[in-house]
Amino acid sequence: MPDSFRTFRDPLLSLYQSAVTEVAKKVDRGANASVTSRAGAQRSMTSSLPDVAADIAEREYNRSIGGVAPVARSGPTARELSKTGMAQVCAEWGFRYLKAVASRDDQAIAQLKDEFTAGTCDPAWLTTLEAYRSYLGEDGKRKAAPYVRAATVGPKTIEIKSNARVALMGDWGTGAPPAIGVLKYVAGDHPDLVVHLGDIYYSGTPAECQSNFIDPINAILRTRAPMPVYSLSGNHDMYCGGVGFYELIKQLNAAPLTQPASFFCLRSADEKWQLLAMDTGLHDDNPVTVAGAVTYLEEDELAWHCDRINEFSGRTILLSHHQLFSGFSPIGPADAQGKRSAVNPRLLKAFQRMTQNKGVAAWFWGHEHTLSIYNPFAGLERGRCLGHGAVPVSVIDKIYEPLANLDVTPSLLDRSKLGTTGGVYNHGYALLTFNEDSCRAEYYQAANGVRTLVFDESFA
Repeated sequence: MPDSFRTFRDPLLSLYQSAVTEVAKKVDRGANASVTSRAGAQRSMTSSLPDVAADIAEREYNRSIGGVAPVARSGPTARELSKTGMAQVCAEWGFRYLKAVASRDDQAIAQLKDEFTAGTCDPAWLTTLEAYRSYLGEDGKRKAAPYVRAATVGPKTIEIKSNARVALMGDWGTGAPPAIGVLKYVAGDHPDLVVHLGDIYYSGTPAECQSNFIDPINAILRTRAPMPVYSLSGNHDMYCGGVGFYELIKQLNAAPLTQPASFFCLRSADEKWQLLAMDTGLHDDNPVTVAGAVTYLEEDELAWHCDRINEFSGRTILLSHHQLFSGFSPIGPADAQGKRSAVNPRLLKAFQRMTQNKGVAAWFWGHEHTLSIYNPFAGLERGRCLGHGAVPVSVIDKIYEPLANLDVTPSLLDRSKLGTTGGVYNHGYALLTFNEDSCRAEYYQAANGVRTLVFDESFA
């Protein structure tokens, strides 16, 4: 595993990180650890090469948002082409190549291929990046996802047992030790089903969906029985065009529990509760800057959700990857005066339409890598962010420091914040326990091999 795990809200950079991770695995599989590659470096790249790629991705991301550009380094000399130096050279080449492919710059692509042929990078670099071209559309942007329309899904709901225990995890699909640790705690709670609130990193490729999601789920949750598992569409799941995600949901559960689309409804057998999962990952895109994206629901999907709420006599809980509002992470661009709204206006309109006739009990989301348990805001009684599933966040990031330029700032409930361990915020998940007309929500964190309860509540 790499020394750290860093991810960026950028389709091309996420694809690049996915490609480099795949290259590292191929290089390591290619020969014995004692055998040297064409570059003369020992093949043990899985633990180091993703960190090199993350450094490059971080540099490019900071440039894209107007951050301070790092001081340019001169290229390494022949004497500097150690294992680390060569990894840097090949990773830099890989980024330039993928960027040229995305911009459809045929001249640059040809020059980079010539550079590769004359160089000493492992052949896996070129073969892998060539394969990744299939994830890009004709315009060089992410390929359109094979989104399933509401008319295809129809009024289908998936029945879950009455008085079920449901585990919720957000931004969990890293495959890294923190994710495995969280899943083991989830397994120890013996839930009836698990719902992932989205994001399989880095870009939701088929290989990542297998290694970072299906493999650990099967190894830890399904040793005795095929526990139902569902997954929402996050932005990272769509960065490769959703290829891995849509294959994933087909195979996660056998009929009649199969997830029909990127949105779905889990309804209790006693008709007391339903979990309504929305697809906010499809439109997390912006031609100028992904950071300025304001995601939304497809109109026919929104109508589908309204139908599920209006036809149901019980209580509804909403699920999504993206947040309705945030006090800590910007949503969309600032206005001319530099002010921002804490609310996603498009999702707010969708929420108001869904709740025109009936309210909802709560809305759980992820996206921000934190646990945020909000006081009532924007007409929502219980907004809950559960993005603390696996991605490490340094205390330097001050995730609980409110944004300074919000028009109105949503606040958190007292004594509901994550703790820290070793300079990093703790990871965790939530457990919902239904009991006829009531639901108990427990919010957990894990650190140093110990799970603790951060907060719990009951609602009806």
